[in-house]
Amino acid sequence: MNIWDKPVSYNLEIENFATRQDSVYGLVIALLIISLWLGSLVWLLSINYQQMPLWLIPIALIWQTFLSTGLFITAHDAMHGSVCRKNPRINHLIGKIAVTLYALFPYQQLLQKHWLHHKHPASELDPDFHDQNRKSGFFWYLHFMMGYSTWKQLLGFTIIFNFARFALHLSLTNLIIFWCIPPILSSIQLFYFGTYLPHREPKSGYIYPHCTQTIELPTFWSFLACYHFGYHQEHHEYPHVAWWQLPEVYQRKKAEGRRQMAEGG
Repeated sequence: MNIWDKPVSYNLEIENFATRQDSVYGLVIALLIISLWLGSLVWLLSINYQQMPLWLIPIALIWQTFLSTGLFITAHDAMHGSVCRKNPRINHLIGKIAVTLYALFPYQQLLQKHWLHHKHPASELDPDFHDQNRKSGFFWYLHFMMGYSTWKQLLGFTIIFNFARFALHLSLTNLIIFWCIPPILSSIQLFYFGTYLPHREPKSGYIYPHCTQTIELPTFWSFLACYHFGYHQEHHEYPHVAWWQLPEVYQRKKAEGRRQMAEGG
């Protein structure tokens, strides 16, 4: 099964739409997410959680998880060159900073694996795909995480955690709730909306060449769910499009589909 052919003019329109945005927009949004995550983390680690209303703690945890997801999405966009289109060095520097803050991931390794995912989606060569035997979400997630986790990460987390705990005298509870748990929850969020739902095989079979599908949600809920990562068909068709541009690409694609159907009818 193959995707419907789109006219050259349509593809050029999407290309122009994505690239006409000045680099400053992507850079400002990336720096805003990084700043919000860092400022929020510093504040949450410094407060006395025992003086917080009990209902506020899960909200703060969800907030920090959402910002952590934003860090990874920022690094992901940098891998596609859409954080700072006019300056690749700045673009990849932002990506390295974001993915290091997120979970001490090596940026270059993620970059290589992510492009393997785009070149060979839903295949044995796809590092984000399940192991071909256990296709359930749980085992797929474990396989997914084992492919990206390293002993260097674990060592780095251990050193930073103990430094923060014993040298900076930060609260153990604060560190666990607001620094350790958010990236774990974020990884589940990213996996579910960015890998499992879009790349699980539909009953009708995969649509080649991208082997993905879009999770249709209203724009606001799509943003809250995972920074529009659910617009995954559009992302694979136009990987250079920034996350915040995907809703418009989705709407343009729907309008083009309706136009083609009307002309065909």
